[in-house]
Amino acid sequence: FTGSAFGSAAIWQYESLKSRVQTYFEEARADWLDKIRPQKRGDFRKQVNSWWNNLTEGQRTVTGIIAANVFVFCLWRLPGMRQIMFTYFTSDPSSRALCSPMLLSTFSHFSLFHMAANMYVLWSFSSSIVSLLGCEQFIAVYLSAGVISTFVSYVAKMATGRFEPSLGA
Repeated sequence: FTGSAFGSAAIWQYESLKSRVQTYFEEARADWLDKIRPQKRGDFRKQVNSWWNNLTEGQRTVTGIIAANVFVFCLWRLPGMRQIMFTYFTSDPSSRALCSPMLLSTFSHFSLFHMAANMYVLWSFSSSIVSLLGCEQFIAVYLSAGVISTFVSYVAKMATGRFEPSLGA
């Protein structure tokens, strides 16, 4: 999984760089169109765009991860989703689903405090780590760390004979 994550991140990074270069040249050619285009309306949209544009690349990257974690947290609150959540979003070495929970449990939090603390820590170091690694490599590290920590959890559970489900990376 880790090899695939970093390989995909390298391809994504290349394509992103290529797209930025193409966009730069297209914008240079289209600057004159900005003067004749009508301006977009909507104060809320301007505020959201202003907020988004003031974020660092790391904070923008982590915003997607936080949104995924909040979405999964909300799914835990729906009674009809409980069985699916226990099957695919908790790690348990005795479960019939072993591989997908290794990744999906990375986004799973049952306690609001647990999720808020994890997301705060992730937000606090996101700018520095993404500026060091790049957005694509950071996501590969994040996903790989989640899968590897779940694997270590599986090994520890097998060694101790305790097969209760757990969640989180």
